[in-house]
Amino acid sequence: MLAVRGEPPGDQESAAMRIAVCVKQVPDTEGRLRLAADGRWIDDEELQMVVNESDEYALEEALQIAERTGGEVVVFGLGPARVAEALRKCLALGAARAVHLLDDAFAGGDAMSTGRALAAAVAREEFDLVLTGSQSDDDGFGATGSVVAACLGWPHAWLVMGVEIEDGGTAKVTREMESGMNEVLRLRLPAVLEIQAGINNPRYASLKGIMQAKRKEIAAVAAADLGLDPGAVGAAGATLEVLSVAFPAAVGGAQMLEGDAATAAKALAEALQKEVGVI
Repeated sequence: MLAVRGEPPGDQESAAMRIAVCVKQVPDTEGRLRLAADGRWIDDEELQMVVNESDEYALEEALQIAERTGGEVVVFGLGPARVAEALRKCLALGAARAVHLLDDAFAGGDAMSTGRALAAAVAREEFDLVLTGSQSDDDGFGATGSVVAACLGWPHAWLVMGVEIEDGGTAKVTREMESGMNEVLRLRLPAVLEIQAGINNPRYASLKGIMQAKRKEIAAVAAADLGLDPGAVGAAGATLEVLSVAFPAAVGGAQMLEGDAATAAKALAEALQKEVGVI
């Protein structure tokens, strides 16, 4: 499947690219989860926190583009003080500096209010690209990057599995589709790309990189620094409210449906109607 926007330019990366990468710190998926006392989210006080998986791929893609073009990568993260640890890891991997959106006003946000804050932070500088992961390992909405693009007024693509920066100010982007098909887009820069896990092989931090990261800047910014009303960010600016979370109920037993596809489908429909009551 091919969709092309703009005239086909050359295929050489020439000008130095300035790239912003938005990363999120999330609970380690291997950790043992417990519900918070209010029942509205998990208790993350004793959980190991890591950089979101698809964000690691987004960072690696940004670093590769910057290395090819002689450009620069700046990482952005939103959250409490512990998020600095995730940003420091990104600096150790090769990012030039980091911006930490650190303000109680940012707490409890959804994709809309968080994306609004990240876009405001990115807009304070000039970037050619903004890269994010395709979705977070905790919420999994896959919408924050789209909100950032909308707030900036930039074109964007989701589930990106290939990026080629071209002469003429465009990016040739390959998106992962259903049924093993891909879609190819040509986007005018600046643009926002939401990177899918598996696009590359993220690097490990070297000892030299870890030592250099200690001297790199992490700038803390608050809602007021971004010119944002506290009512537009965090829980106050969210359009989604989480009422409760719960672990799936443990049940046992399984029913095997015999026969060909048509027979099994009919038996399944009858079971759903009579035993489960969902049809």
